[in-house]
This record gives sequence, structure tokens and C-alpha cells, in this order.
Amino acid sequence: MNKLLAFSFVVLMTTLASSCASCQGDSEQNGERKVKETITSGVIDISCDESFEPIMEQEIMVFEAAYPKASIIPYYVSEAEALNMLLQDSVRLAVATRKLTPQEEASFKSRQLRVRTVQIALDGIAFIVNKSNKHDVISVDELRKIVTGEVTTWNQIYPNSSLGKINFVFDNQGSSSMRYAIDSLCQGKPLYQGLFAQKSNQAVIDYVAQTPNAIGVIGASWIGNEADTTNTSFTDVVKVMAVRKAPGYDPYKPYQYYIATGDYPLTRPIYMITTDPRNGLPTGFTKFVSSQRGQLIIFKTGIVPWQANIALKRDVSITDAF
Repeated sequence: MNKLLAFSFVVLMTTLASSCASCQGDSEQNGERKVKETITSGVIDISCDESFEPIMEQEIMVFEAAYPKASIIPYYVSEAEALNMLLQDSVRLAVATRKLTPQEEASFKSRQLRVRTVQIALDGIAFIVNKSNKHDVISVDELRKIVTGEVTTWNQIYPNSSLGKINFVFDNQGSSSMRYAIDSLCQGKPLYQGLFAQKSNQAVIDYVAQTPNAIGVIGASWIGNEADTTNTSFTDVVKVMAVRKAPGYDPYKPYQYYIATGDYPLTRPIYMITTDPRNGLPTGFTKFVSSQRGQLIIFKTGIVPWQANIALKRDVSITDAF
């Protein structure tokens, strides 16, 4: 826990000491309320994986306060829908956990649109259980057996458990959490059809809070304790499970520090993907989120700012990274 506090303090102090890069000015047209789009002005729609709503809401609020002529309208949808909106030119900025495929990039290239992909953070996939559930440690292999249907009851993992069937709950169909389970946990096996899907991460939290035999899958930014500025504790509405890589390994919860070091085994990147031919507001907002100020906002949500992650991977100080 001391390491967690030290990590939080260093990132916070370093980021506060840094200044945000300067941006271009704004301009209005003929005294009307219409605003010319620049990197700090105009009105745009963006699509965002619903898992990252807590992050984007904070980023948008601060950005619009700093640049009053800018208005960003977010659509919080499944990851599949967020990327589909980008592909259909409904938006010029999407937030997701994967890069575009070569086929998707080729589609934009055929329309003379350049794709820019920027990693902004490293997130953890969190598994939550009811507060009354005493079983809050699980392994990656046990999770794999649950999502493939090999394990369907609690006593198959915990022999003395009386909880009965495992109600395993995702946020929604087409979400990044479900794709993560298929790509990283199933290992080629089909996803068990007996799993449930809710409408959102908040719906998963609400369901687990009321269901003693449930396990929920959500993004780590949804479980932060808003009253804890050190990011070393979680919400008390549900219980967060500790996950071990394999038998004999120590279990870890998705604390910010353990996500950054790789001790927590289930992580995913967060990307901002733009197709902005004029280097307008989508580009400006992406630069803001990638800047020191934007990275501090990500830090406060409990996941790992990408600049801090780079510092740890290179074994250099956080100061050098920024």
C-alpha cells in the first residue's frame, strides 16, 4: 500500500507541475452564435465506449471550461457501435480499446481520410461481487472456465460455497469487456451462452449490489472511491475481486499501481481514434487528453495515464516521462 501511495503522489505532483500546451485561437462568424471549427472551437459529436464514460465526462467538462467556444457531444455506446459510427463518418473521433483493423483503415484511405490513433491510458478489467460474498479471490484460469461454461456454480471453485449458480454479467452486447473475454480469456473457445448482459457498467454494478451469487465485469474507472484522492480504495457499494495470474501467484486488485506494473493481469489500452482531415476540434481534444492536464484527469479516475505507464516500463522517473 505504501508503494501505491508513493506512485499516486509522484504522478499527481509531477502532472500538477506541468503546464498544458498552448492551442490556437477561436473565431466567430458575423457576430452569430455559430463558431468556426478550430482545435479549440466549434461543435462536434464523438463516440465513446460506455466503459469510459467517467473519464470522458471529466475530460469534456474541463476542456469546455478552458475553451468556452468548444462543445463536445458524446455518445456513450458499445465499443462496436462507437467504431461503427466512426466508419460511417457519423463522428470523426471514437474512444475504444482496440486499433482499427487493416480493412477498416483501408476503408478510410479509400475516402482520402487519414487515421490517427493515440493511446491515452491503460485500463483494468474489474470483476465485482456482492458485498456479502466471502469469495473475492479468483484466478485467470477460473475466470476462463466461467466464461466458456466449464464452471457454472460457485462450489466448483469454492467447495464449501452455498451460493449456487454463478450469474456472470457483462455490460452489454458488443462491449469492449465482452470482446476482451472472447479474445483474451476464451482462447479460441466459444463464449458460454448462459452469460448475461446488462445495458451499461452502472447497470452491472446495480445488479451485482442486489444479487449475492453474481460476478460483474466492468471497467476499473467505474469502481473508484471519489472521496479517496490517492486511488488506493474502491467503492463500498460492491466488493472488488483480487485476481491471480496462476496458482502460486499473489492475487492483486485493479489498483492504479498494479495496473501500471502489470501485477494485475487483466488490462487493456484505451485509444482515441480520429479521422479529422482539417485538424479541427477532434484533433484539439485528443491533444488535450494526451497533454499533462488531460493525463492528470485520467489519473484522478483511478486508471493509468499513458505517460505514467511509459515511465514505469522504461524504468525512468515519472518526471522524465512528462
